[in-house]
Order: sequence, then C-alpha cells, then structure tokens
Amino acid sequence: MSKPLILISNDDGYDAKGINDLVEMVRKYGDIFVVAPDGGRSGAALSITCKDPVMVKLIKKEEGLTIYSCNGTPCDCVKMAFEKLLPRKPDLVLSGINHGDNSAVNVHYSGTMGVAIEACMKGVNAIGFSSCKRESDASFEAMRPYIEEVVERVFEKGLPKWTCLNVNAPETDEFKGMRMCRMTYGEWTNEWEERKSPRGFTYYWLTGSFSGIDEENEDTDKWALNNGYVAVTPIKLDMTDYDMMNFL
Repeated sequence: MSKPLILISNDDGYDAKGINDLVEMVRKYGDIFVVAPDGGRSGAALSITCKDPVMVKLIKKEEGLTIYSCNGTPCDCVKMAFEKLLPRKPDLVLSGINHGDNSAVNVHYSGTMGVAIEACMKGVNAIGFSSCKRESDASFEAMRPYIEEVVERVFEKGLPKWTCLNVNAPETDEFKGMRMCRMTYGEWTNEWEERKSPRGFTYYWLTGSFSGIDEENEDTDKWALNNGYVAVTPIKLDMTDYDMMNFL
C-alpha cells in the first residue's frame, strides 16, 4: 500500500519557519507535498486570483517531500495542487503553523484557515494549525505532541463531511492540555492608522485592536488560549442559520 499523501500550505510563505516545522513534525505520517505562497499572504482568507496569471515554481523534490511555491493566494495554492500538481487526491490537508493565532471570528479573515476550508470544500479532511507566537524565528516545539495527536486522531477517525478543524496554541511553551472550544465572538476597533505622505496626501495602514465579546466564557477558544490551553474548534462550511430559516 502507498503511504498517505499529505498536502501542506499556509499564508506566511513556503519558506516560513512555521510551515517547515510542520513538515518536519508530520513527515513520518506519509509523503508530504507542499504548495505554498511565495511570500506572506496574511488575511487572504478564501480570496482567489482572477485578474493576474498564477505561476508555480518547484523548490525541492526528494524522496517523500515535494515543495512548490506559488505567486497566488493560499486558496489558489490548494486549487493548483489539486488540479495540476498532486499525483492523486490527498488523504489529508494541513495548514500552518501560522505565526499568530487564528482564534475567534478571525477565522473569517485567515488565509491559514482558507487553506483548510478550501480543502474541506473538496471533501478532504483538513486541519489549520496556528500559534499566538508571531516572531519569525518562534519555537513551535511545544505544539509537537498536540499536532501529532490531532493528526493521528483525524487519520484514525476522520472528520464529518464539510467540517475542518481550527487548532490554536497559546504563546507559552508549556500547555495545560487541549480543549474543544467554540468560536469567540468579537470585533476589531481602531482599524485604520492615518498618516501623511511627504507629498501631502493622506494614506492609511490597517491596524487595530481585537476585543472578544464573550471571551470570559470557559467554552470559548479565547478563554482557552488566555488560560494556557490548546484550543480546537470544529468549523463547518454551512453558515446557514436554520433557526432563522424556520422563523422566516
């Protein structure tokens, strides 16, 4: 029997430490095929490239590991991999490890989770891994046993169709354990920093502060991260509000 085929992508770029650490952590589980952006694409969510050509470049090919870079979005990377690059449909799609968490409603902005959601649309088990650590040289070693456990359980049990997992780790190097959580509600405020160009015009940088509305509730992912736990949140493709549908 052939080894499982694992597709890995991210939104920090193929040369980011997080994705290379993830490759090393899961390489024992099968053949690894990386298709990731050629640079940072944070906040890309499920965006796709439709006005410019998309190109890929082979970075490395050795026994059990193939790496491509792509000038498109994380979602483009998954689409390209499935249709043009992979030798067959993958058994599992992983995204990350992202430098910065993707908890709460930020999953809607996340290019990391865009990878997992796109794979989920294609009917493949998918997991997004993120850490609260943002440094480019951050150590993700503390996540290793948790990543291994989640990957092994998904290989063993699978996931419900149209559902993927969002896994976030706190900034500490020692975790209290792993909790199943729901998404925290919240909002971004003060999102634009206004500046003046030397030439006199006004321009803006996206910034802001996130405030969790219900992060004090112990069933939320923000509470878990704030209290030293790895947070695992199941994400469904179906965003239908069935209660409202029945009401209407």
